[in-house]
Amino acid sequence: MSRARISIDRDFTIGEVPRRLFGSFVEHMGRCVYTGIYEPGHPEADEQGFRKDVLALTKEMGATVVRYPGGNFVSGYNWEDGIGPVEQRPRRLDGAWHTLETNAFGLHEFADWSKKAGTEIMEAINLGTKGVEAARNIVEYANHPGGTQLSDLRIKNGAKDPFNIKLWCLGNEMDGPWQIGHKTADEYGRLAQEAAKAMRYVDPSIELVACGSSNSGMPTFGAWEQTVLTHTYDVVDYVSLHAYYQEHNGDAESFLASAVNTDYFIESVIATADSVRAKGKHKKHINLSFDEWNVWYQRGRNTEDQLHKIQEAGHWQEHPRVIEDEYSVTDAVVVGTLLNSLLRHGDRVKIANQAQLVNVIAPIRSEENGPAWRQSIFWPFARMAELAKGQILRAVVNSDKYDTTKYGDADLVDVSATWDEENGRVALFFANRGLEEAADVEVALRGFDAGQVRRAEVLETPEGKDRHASNNQQVGEQVGLTALDGVKAAGSELRLTLPALSWAVVELDVTRN
Repeated sequence: MSRARISIDRDFTIGEVPRRLFGSFVEHMGRCVYTGIYEPGHPEADEQGFRKDVLALTKEMGATVVRYPGGNFVSGYNWEDGIGPVEQRPRRLDGAWHTLETNAFGLHEFADWSKKAGTEIMEAINLGTKGVEAARNIVEYANHPGGTQLSDLRIKNGAKDPFNIKLWCLGNEMDGPWQIGHKTADEYGRLAQEAAKAMRYVDPSIELVACGSSNSGMPTFGAWEQTVLTHTYDVVDYVSLHAYYQEHNGDAESFLASAVNTDYFIESVIATADSVRAKGKHKKHINLSFDEWNVWYQRGRNTEDQLHKIQEAGHWQEHPRVIEDEYSVTDAVVVGTLLNSLLRHGDRVKIANQAQLVNVIAPIRSEENGPAWRQSIFWPFARMAELAKGQILRAVVNSDKYDTTKYGDADLVDVSATWDEENGRVALFFANRGLEEAADVEVALRGFDAGQVRRAEVLETPEGKDRHASNNQQVGEQVGLTALDGVKAAGSELRLTLPALSWAVVELDVTRN
């Protein structure tokens, strides 16, 4: 059995838990929108065609902010195509995913869906094929009360009140050669600077996210952020990060340590942003928006094959099935550690969006004219979104380590923790990366006296299954949370045993001492 000793202290906090950390992402890609959140005629569809079963799961998952409409899709998208009478909207070829976009679902529909889901809108604008004019126009359409051509057009289209969208992404992954309208850092930085100025002239209250690197392995990583922020520092609030992880060639040990890379990525971007701040003698800090992250099997499963087949077929389909990854116990443990990394950096990572919400590399799956269900990765997100409140506690971890090919030594036990002073509760989120051994964990609660253990749950491999066990329409939801037995809290100490390859949450009442 491996061992870990963890210390948390009431007086050593990182910052307030940012509620936007528990964001999701809806892109016009595959079946995320059509037959995902929107399916008129489905037995669970409401009067607007929104699937009530998916809405219920979205609320249960606790998503707070949803990025829309892309993603790669947005770099060739005309936002005007998605407004007005549906029967008059144009059908377009979407080059990003080689699909036929009907535009039956657009800005108004998403705004209405967001109200029903209880989520904030994070709107991305096209800086690939579009520019300053389109950027300022959509802000006027969405946010101006009335009395202008575009705001009156919104009213005519059925929305008397402004959408009041406060959070805007200045394009998507503009550093990527795959992106429609790909630009150099200087080209993008200047365009983003001017678009941001024009958007703020329309609505000074908005918050803006500049495109950072698509991943930490990009050849321009670091230099891209330096150049872009040099242009945009005074007119933006955040810089974005994107990262996806997968298991390569059976190297589960490295895969389970993926959050080591997440830590490095975040800390590198913070250092770069603060370097620009010092050089430019700026007063404010630029915070981070990790607005795409997840486990995604881009190679070795079905992503490349699916996309190539769609493109090679020579015809354009509406919402084909693409990257509908089925997630395992192993994937859920990794997602739990990625969430831990985001939370541990919550003083600077103020926004995060798991990509995507439904069907496309998603915690929620649905079938056309059929059921919806939770994937394994649903559970760490849902519990953290529910219980991570108040202050983020700085956790000092002394854990047994293991060696990985990709990241060197990594802790076997990974953890994050929060303190909800108002309700007198501490929540701890654990992962045991050990494939074979359980982990004996001691937590020193400095400044706290432990009371009742209110909740102790674990996600582990179901009995008789292996680490690749997953949920699907055939087997049902066999991977989920169960009671974690044997958790003991007394005085200033908490003790528990984590099963091999598991994610767990413990919530307990505490008082100050």
